[in-house]
Amino acid sequence: MTINTPARAHFARVSAARAAAATAPGQTMAGATPYELMLAKLAADRRALKGVQSVARKVELKRKLLPEYADYVAGVLNGGRGAQDDVLVTVMVWRIDAGDYDGALAIAAYALTHGLALPDQFERSLASVVAEQFADAALAAFLERSTFDAASLELVDELTADADMHDQVRAKLCKALGYAVQEADPPRALDYLRRALSLNDRVGVKKDIDRLSKLIEATGRPGDGTEGT
Repeated sequence: MTINTPARAHFARVSAARAAAATAPGQTMAGATPYELMLAKLAADRRALKGVQSVARKVELKRKLLPEYADYVAGVLNGGRGAQDDVLVTVMVWRIDAGDYDGALAIAAYALTHGLALPDQFERSLASVVAEQFADAALAAFLERSTFDAASLELVDELTADADMHDQVRAKLCKALGYAVQEADPPRALDYLRRALSLNDRVGVKKDIDRLSKLIEATGRPGDGTEGT
């Protein structure tokens, strides 16, 4: 593998930024040399991932591969005007898989603002994938008695607020948000959980709603279901 010197990294960022800036919103990056080079690399990396059966090993491989896309991504985010970019949005998904949530959100904010789509193999909207993968990651962390950044979930909720997606996905995100803020803001958490239940009565929050309702009543804090929505 070629050593990525500071000069090479700078060239990669600048080249990507210029290519992205030269491509109009609604167009595709296809044909731009930096994009085509990364698209070819992505195809090779996807083939390598397909040959790995273990999910844990796939994640480790993605963590190893992701830095090789960093300069291209930085350039596109810096210079891009919203052209469709399959490399960029795939890296976003991989970053979520690898636990680089801040890095994924940087791409998600750009992609959702400009209406980018995921490649056909994902078979879902970008907003739906972002919402569900962040919710799944957060709920998995909570199940292990760990934490997950509430601000990240709130940003995902904000970025996907106007997007059409299955109620079950939105409910899962609301459940994760409720769990994320329940210690700091029980009334707000209760609102999130009530919204989750209204979207999917099998989301699994009824006991949590009862628990938080009793806690709020005991402490004299409001919880009428209107705050935090």
